[in-house]
Amino acid sequence: MDEPEEPRYRRIAAELRGRIESGELAVGDRVPSTREITRQWGVAMATATRVLTELRQTGLVRAVPGVGTVVAAAAPEQPAPQAPAVPLARPARRAAPEGALTPERIVVAAIAIADQEGLTAVSMRRVAAELGVATMSLYRHVADKDGLLAQMMDQVFRERPLPADPPPGWRERLELLARMMWAMFHRHPWLASALSVTRPQPVAGAIPYSEWALAALADQGLDLGTAFSAHLMLFNHIRGTAVNVEAELEAQAHSGIDNEEWMDSHEPALHAILAGGDFPLMTRLTTEGYDFHLDALFEFGLQRLLDGIAVLIEG
Repeated sequence: MDEPEEPRYRRIAAELRGRIESGELAVGDRVPSTREITRQWGVAMATATRVLTELRQTGLVRAVPGVGTVVAAAAPEQPAPQAPAVPLARPARRAAPEGALTPERIVVAAIAIADQEGLTAVSMRRVAAELGVATMSLYRHVADKDGLLAQMMDQVFRERPLPADPPPGWRERLELLARMMWAMFHRHPWLASALSVTRPQPVAGAIPYSEWALAALADQGLDLGTAFSAHLMLFNHIRGTAVNVEAELEAQAHSGIDNEEWMDSHEPALHAILAGGDFPLMTRLTTEGYDFHLDALFEFGLQRLLDGIAVLIEG
């Protein structure tokens, strides 16, 4: 009796695995996307998605936001078990002496957890475990989790101080401010969702950013109320766009596929919606293709908002 034929997705995955193991695709190199797989091997989108899922599950590739799926670094080889007479104990984490615990250490540890795992992973118990201290000892330095979050946001802003000598033009000042904040939200994806526009937190480290924006606009003759509205408009654009950074990271962790692969897998459903011909411009856009990047969307919105402020100043 003939053996059943190996599924097509596994054959393609094996071919890509061979290219990785031979060094043809090195660590960090981008592997074919689902769209490229469908083109090169003539398979359906679902098959292409299973190919990359297979490679991810074996640890050969990983998703990188804004880049795609790349070859992952090889895990270090594990030594053969020696079966000693007395099992070697795993070194215990050395607890920090209570006297060495400071608010700064607590905040730094909490930021590191949030950067790596998201804000929901931050708890007093988890931070204490990272520092090797009792949970209750944290409350001598931080009132509660809300207080910890306020200190985390303050620390993040203080890490990126604005230059002492601002650029000469108002537009250049606001561009610098916006790009520094955009970089901050990329470095700390949890920050955008933590900050509120309707219920702004009193974060001391963020005040210089507001003062910088107000000074740039007030110098052009705008009253403070108008200048502050313009500042909030810019801030809301930056924050609102940056919220998607954290959301995309969470979606990738949950689904195992990056943004490009997700879009590709849903392309047939979109074509089915557009098949009636009622949306000719959307049909044309999907045919011609649209290269979506959050960085480009941020920059496009920033320049259009600054164009509008320029009209306000000139008027």
